[in-house]
Amino acid sequence: MVDDLTVFVVDDDEAIRDSLAALLQAEGFAVETFDSGEAFLTAFDAARPGCLLVDVRMPGMSGLELHEALVARAASIPVIMITGQGDVPTAVRAMKAGVAEFIEKPVDPDEVLEMVGRLLAEQQVVADARGAAADVAKRIDRLTPRERDVLKHLVAGAPNKVIAYELGISPRTVEVHRARVMEKMQARHLSELVRMALAVGFLDGTS
Repeated sequence: MVDDLTVFVVDDDEAIRDSLAALLQAEGFAVETFDSGEAFLTAFDAARPGCLLVDVRMPGMSGLELHEALVARAASIPVIMITGQGDVPTAVRAMKAGVAEFIEKPVDPDEVLEMVGRLLAEQQVVADARGAAADVAKRIDRLTPRERDVLKHLVAGAPNKVIAYELGISPRTVEVHRARVMEKMQARHLSELVRMALAVGFLDGTS
C-alpha cells in the first residue's frame, strides 16, 4: 500500500460519496469526501499527494471546471472523472486536457480500485523521488564553500591534481576536502556522489 496518500472523493450525491468511501477504505486507502468542487478547492493543499475522484455533473462547479481550476493552480494531483453515458464526450475532452482517467456509471468497484491503486502508486514514485532530491539538496547545503568547489570539480570528472591546480591548494588538501564531501553527502563511492549531485542539478546551479 502506498504511504501518506489520500483519495479525495467529490460528489454532490451523499449515497455515492459514502459508497465510494466505504469501498476505498475497505482496501486500506485513506479517503476524504466533499460534496462540491468549491468545498474541495477550499480545503485543497497541493503539498498533500493523492488522487481525486470527481463526478462530471454537479450543481455549481462541475467536475470539468474543478479540473480546470486545479490546472490553473499548477496542481499535479491526478483526476479520475465519473461520467454518465451522455457525459462521455465531455470526459474525452477532459482527458485531452489532462484528466488521468474516466469511469462510467454505474461504477465498477474493481475498476475504481485498479485505477486508484495505479495512480497512487505512480504518485508514490514521484513523492519518493522528490523526497530523495530534497534530502540530497540539504546535504549539499551543509557543505562549506570550498567543499562545494571540490564537489563541482569531482562531478565534472577532474582528478585530484587538476582540482588542486584549479583551486590553488595542495593535492593532500583536496583529498581531505574530498573525504569530507563524501562523508557529508553520505556517498559510498564517487559514482554515487556524482549521481546524487547531477540528480539535483548541482552543475546547473539549480541546487
